[in-house]
Amino acid sequence: MGKGLIVAAVIAVLGGCMTAKGGFCAVSSPLRLSAKSIETLSDREARVLLAHNRKGEKLCGWRP
Repeated sequence: MGKGLIVAAVIAVLGGCMTAKGGFCAVSSPLRLSAKSIETLSDREARVLLAHNRKGEKLCGWRP
């Protein structure tokens, strides 16, 4: 399974508004990558990760 597909799967699982355990803020956390991982991200992967983290900033008060 490619890294992009793994990232997309994680985002899809964590991205739901409500789950049996609670809302987005209860089940999600900021996605943080190492410098080496950042260097190898595709543009699409970077957009998906950024969208996830921005959603958390807006809904949950996450700080960079």
